Amino acid sequence: MPRVWRRIQGNARNCLLYEPLFLIPFNMYMTYASIYMLELGVSETQIGLITSIGMAMQILTSLISGHLTDKMGRRRALLVYDLISWSVATLIWAVSQNFWFFLAAAVVNSFQRVPTTAWYCLLVEDTDPEDRSIVFTILMFIGVIGGLFAPLGGLFVSQFTLVPAMRIMYVIAFIGMTIMMIVRHFTTHETAIGLKKMEESSKVSLSDTITEYKDVMKLIVANKALMIIFGVYILFNFQMTLRNTYLSVYWVDALHINDSIISIFPAISSAAMILFLMVATPRLKERLANQYMIAGFLISAVSFVMLLTTGPGNITATIISTVLMAIGGLLASPYLESSIQNAIDDHNRAKVFSILGVLILIFTFPAGILGGWTYTINAKFPLVFIVVAFLASVIMMFLYARRTSRADLHSSISG
Repeated sequence: MPRVWRRIQGNARNCLLYEPLFLIPFNMYMTYASIYMLELGVSETQIGLITSIGMAMQILTSLISGHLTDKMGRRRALLVYDLISWSVATLIWAVSQNFWFFLAAAVVNSFQRVPTTAWYCLLVEDTDPEDRSIVFTILMFIGVIGGLFAPLGGLFVSQFTLVPAMRIMYVIAFIGMTIMMIVRHFTTHETAIGLKKMEESSKVSLSDTITEYKDVMKLIVANKALMIIFGVYILFNFQMTLRNTYLSVYWVDALHINDSIISIFPAISSAAMILFLMVATPRLKERLANQYMIAGFLISAVSFVMLLTTGPGNITATIISTVLMAIGGLLASPYLESSIQNAIDDHNRAKVFSILGVLILIFTFPAGILGGWTYTINAKFPLVFIVVAFLASVIMMFLYARRTSRADLHSSISG
């Protein structure tokens, strides 16, 4: 990891360097977020409703994210809307009392789509395309390290009980995230593309941008390979929405695992990923990215099938499932992120990523309500949807690999 870290410079290095200040507190509270809501009287169906309303709001903020990122510049849009969507949201979560507090926090947090677009632009625009998979591998490694701190959340819960512990963790998240945003802002610089887009967008209205979106959308639809990989990315985000909302609840409700010890699973996941990163990742080859993604999706599907078939209280099976989930994610996620970013033209990056965000949200919008409604029927249903999403991604990746290999062959013949 130190060797590949030396290849990353400039904005990418500084975006990654301070990311632990976000990811460590995020991992501490994330495992308990849904359980915290349940503890304060929010029902499973209401949790799904909050998730879906938040995602509906994110469709709107994602639609304007490209316009704001180009007009304000990557750094300024990132700072302003990160402070709104995360710093303010964590404070609301810290004092939440009922459904309406969580709904308000979800609305505020929905503005995260603007800094998401700005952050990806800042991260990759000055980075060579061949180094982008390394950037996302390092990002995942940082996420893994953050996951090792998840048991601190369990320690807080066992020490203070769930609700007071979550309030403390949200305050810690507010402090850590806010420091990260400010320090990162002053250690990065506006990208060359960002400066150019700020100049071009100075006299461009939102309505003009919407018109440009239509032209960009036509280019996306005309590129079949791009549509397929976008479809895979959409399915990946669909299952992540269900996983983040219902996996912890499933551990506690269906598998009857004590809520004070479920934070060991993210730590086990992180440990497995660190081992895999040290042993296997240096041997992986960029040219086999499609095969790695297919393998990652299959392993992830198996991990959730294990959870679906294991009995209550089976800690061993849950640990094995967690390890497989970690390995599958590590094989698939960095290469999927890199494939998406390399498929997008730098000049249109903010607008294309904005459109991709809208597509993701439109197709994942039903996930919260669907998951909440089906969970009340059978707790296994949300996990079944996750397995189906992974298997569908495998099929689409075979189609994508075939289409891109044909394109490469045509390119070499034309050359």
